[in-house]
Amino acid sequence: MNKAPFAAALLLGLLLPLAGGAAGAAAQTDRDAVLNIAYGNRPGTLDPYLTTNNATSDVDRNIFEELFVINDKFQPVPELVESYRVSPDNLTYTFNLRKGLVFHNGQSLTADDVVASMNRWLAVSTQGKANLPGARFDKLDAYTVSLTLKTPSLITLNILADVKNIAAIMPKSIIDRAQGDKQPVTELIGTGPYRLAEFKQGEYLHLTRFDGYIPRQEPASGLSGKKNAYVKDIYFRYITDESTRLAGALTGEYDLVFNLPKDNIDQLIHAPGIHLYAPASGGSLITYLFNKQTGPFADIKLRRAFNLALDVNSVLVAGYSDPQFFSADSSLGFPQQVDWYSEAGKPFYNQHKLDEARALVKESGYHGQEVVIIATKEYAELYNLAIVAQQVLKQIGINSRLDVYDWPTVLQRRQDPKNFDLCALEFSMRQVLHQYPFLDSRAHFPGWSNSPDIDGVLDQIKQAPSLKAARPLVDKLHVLTWQYLPVIVLGHTQPDIIAVKNTVQGYDDLIGPILWNVRVNKQ
Repeated sequence: MNKAPFAAALLLGLLLPLAGGAAGAAAQTDRDAVLNIAYGNRPGTLDPYLTTNNATSDVDRNIFEELFVINDKFQPVPELVESYRVSPDNLTYTFNLRKGLVFHNGQSLTADDVVASMNRWLAVSTQGKANLPGARFDKLDAYTVSLTLKTPSLITLNILADVKNIAAIMPKSIIDRAQGDKQPVTELIGTGPYRLAEFKQGEYLHLTRFDGYIPRQEPASGLSGKKNAYVKDIYFRYITDESTRLAGALTGEYDLVFNLPKDNIDQLIHAPGIHLYAPASGGSLITYLFNKQTGPFADIKLRRAFNLALDVNSVLVAGYSDPQFFSADSSLGFPQQVDWYSEAGKPFYNQHKLDEARALVKESGYHGQEVVIIATKEYAELYNLAIVAQQVLKQIGINSRLDVYDWPTVLQRRQDPKNFDLCALEFSMRQVLHQYPFLDSRAHFPGWSNSPDIDGVLDQIKQAPSLKAARPLVDKLHVLTWQYLPVIVLGHTQPDIIAVKNTVQGYDDLIGPILWNVRVNKQ
């Protein structure tokens, strides 16, 4: 703790807001370059509809394109859509598609592909189920589709542009096979600037440039605008040991290194041949997620007892080492999200009342059952939070055990409510609060919220005439969340710092890496 002010000032003073200045603008781009990325977490599935996990979306955003994406102001803007209009009653959206686009298999993109993809996405994704229930896509002609809603919604385009549960457009034939088999898609074919070359489970994922890619012509902004595939090949190398990733950054073995160990980032500040990049925005919501369907935490009194017991600042320091990497905050929204930030839940936050917590445990239906905390060492911060949770539970008389798995196994086991009671989890910052999948019961996200009050206020916000008019409802949502406790919000992370080799130019980030405009200079 004592070193924090010095370390924070030193680090922040030396970080580059945008990569690319170190190697010199006049250097020649290597069109045959290979970009090697050290990445800490392995994806469980690559089907973008079935997960909100970063390890999937960070890869998939290079392969697939959507109808809409967000720009650097987090606004939804067209990607595969050329133009669109909304009916006066706000129930029907008509999308005119860009023409002449082809998938990685050479097939032309048409309305049939969009309708098949989006109707499956509406049916199986947490975003579609929770935020666009009863909606459907229909074909109007070969390059025009419509989206019909049951009720008007302020956030329709935000949901279509979700950055984690990606509404990827795939060939209809692939969607039909997945629907018939009731399985995840087995081929990853999109219209994006890179195509999947090889996925060696647990070792690496290889992307290669798609020479048939047709970019938009607007300037790049966030995930929107012109995409140039300057680099020929991209390898996501799955390096689960953080000391190995750190060593790879120091030796220059990798061009980009993610998931750096927070305790050791200072070692990289003056390391030769690299610089550190801090995204200008982003970060994640830090939470404890409860299983509310079955087990001890189905009892709301036990969830409240655990919340009462927490000393949040101590928990966050144990998880994230230094306040330069997090901010303690009760809000679901981030401070810069003026429409969504709220302190209405603050009275429920960071209470650290152990005696009251113990009394509430006695009042609850808890009779000594063992709480299962599911965790992985592949996310060091979350593993540390899981250890702290076990200590806090012991302090208030609750038995627990820690089940530790690799990350893909955690993702798989988390789907079954019999497998866990509690886990520490980060949720990437989203444009609107409705995109946090733990809130709405209709998302059926692991943890299985079931609060008609929260569902109701989420709907009221969507149906409000404007976000300004919805402001009191946002405060109400925060109070209801803290009363029901689908999760305990601990705070917000700062965006992860990334080590970038000085030969790499143009790296940017928006809730995940943006690799399509990255250049590697010839050496």
